Amino acid sequence: MEQRVEPVARLDRVTRERFLRDIQPRRKPVVLQGLELGACTTKWTVDYLSKAEGSKEVKIHVSTVPQMDFLSKNFVYRTLPFDVFVRRAAEVKHKEYFLSEDEKYYLRSVGEDARKDIADIRKQFPVLAEDVLIPEYFEKEQFFSSVFRISSAGLQLWTHYDVMDNFLIQVTGKKRIVLYSPQDALYLYLSGTKSEVLDVDNPDLEKYPLFVKAKRYECFLEAGDVLFIPALWFHNVVSEEFGVALNVFWKHLPAESYDKTDTYGNKDPVAASRAIQILDRALKTLEELPEEYRDFYARRMVLRIQEKAYRNDYG
Repeated sequence: MEQRVEPVARLDRVTRERFLRDIQPRRKPVVLQGLELGACTTKWTVDYLSKAEGSKEVKIHVSTVPQMDFLSKNFVYRTLPFDVFVRRAAEVKHKEYFLSEDEKYYLRSVGEDARKDIADIRKQFPVLAEDVLIPEYFEKEQFFSSVFRISSAGLQLWTHYDVMDNFLIQVTGKKRIVLYSPQDALYLYLSGTKSEVLDVDNPDLEKYPLFVKAKRYECFLEAGDVLFIPALWFHNVVSEEFGVALNVFWKHLPAESYDKTDTYGNKDPVAASRAIQILDRALKTLEELPEEYRDFYARRMVLRIQEKAYRNDYG
């Protein structure tokens, strides 16, 4: 049995009005083509990137394997001057390296103080920011972050969800994106915001037998493509080439819905966190009962949750 696969829709030259009217309310990923993104898609060569921001230091992920796993932390953090990092990330084999000559690199930009400040390309990479026209298909006060990303060829990021709507703007290089609906969370073996299933192409079905039930959405991004990823949609990203991207997140829920201490945009909404804490207390209370009773009332709780909170109108 194989997963059902559906290609992500591609739409050309979508206006802000059409996006807000027809696309965002549907809550499904869409690739937007033909948007005006500025000079970045032609200017951002390896030479230009390395000269534009010079030798400022950046913190990067370094991995000896292509599939990075945030749960087991099969990578290390290292610091390099930005110009050195860009050139290394564009290489396949390295003369200078930390762990191995074919190690992979990944930059996910952070704020000046990663614990307190959000990522904003205009602050961390101001020279490069001048080359980018971000499609502002949201109000200015909804803006949350603009995350600058650079990946080695072949790098695969773990499957995870974000709590805000976002655009993944592919500036240079090619990516493959595999996505899963929030409705299929039951089949993704979650640990927090991340799936334990690293290899979505060849999953271990003895360990993750329900994974085949998840419907797989897939798309390929080339330079100039913009992928709309609705909040809570799981995504797994493979950089098929060395590439540069920009992720723009915005708050599509009321501002008070979000955790004020969230600098990465991946903490669950305040109400959801509170509900999970209450559920944990309820499950702790069930431990006072014998196993047979605990099992029965846990199933009743599941039925109650399905009745009161599940949607039945997913497409």
